[in-house]
Amino acid sequence: MESLEEKRVRLLDCPVIAAVKDEAGLDRALQSECEAVFLLFGTLVSVPGLVEKVRGSGKLAIVHIDLVEGLSAREVAVDALQGLCRPDGIISTRPPLIRRARHLGLLTVQRAFILDSLSLDNLPAQLGVGKPDFIEILPGIMPRVIAELAQKTRTPIIAGGLVKYKDEVMAAIRAGAVAVSTSSPAVWEM
Repeated sequence: MESLEEKRVRLLDCPVIAAVKDEAGLDRALQSECEAVFLLFGTLVSVPGLVEKVRGSGKLAIVHIDLVEGLSAREVAVDALQGLCRPDGIISTRPPLIRRARHLGLLTVQRAFILDSLSLDNLPAQLGVGKPDFIEILPGIMPRVIAELAQKTRTPIIAGGLVKYKDEVMAAIRAGAVAVSTSSPAVWEM
């Protein structure tokens, strides 16, 4: 069984992460060279099978817990997900869920929507609550904001949302992102 540190390294070794919203996207992601899959869909009933499918293909299964139908926004949801399917990690916009997942030894990605300067300024305080392994900022096509955030925090940044082209991936990486998550299969093959 891989350690948390080995999972972090695997995520960092492949700068493109497949983000999937449905079964068809998952099937394509499993055929890609991506090392990690962000599962952005599922229910309490389906998510164990989805995680098993991802892990069976040798990839990291990281579940966006906020998007799993049937789970609440409370910390006990992390325990439930861990008991159901033992994903490699979770994504959440909620710092208490991130904190609980870290306590349980899961890889953690805190998703943050950067809508204005206030949301950017408030992010470091939110990161202090959950202390995630990674921050995923959306939209990911903001190199100036990625660079500014990279200066403010030591938490590795994943750029996500609206990334469709190789030049956008490269711009995000040059700005300081360690990886890019995208639902665009064309980018998974870069």
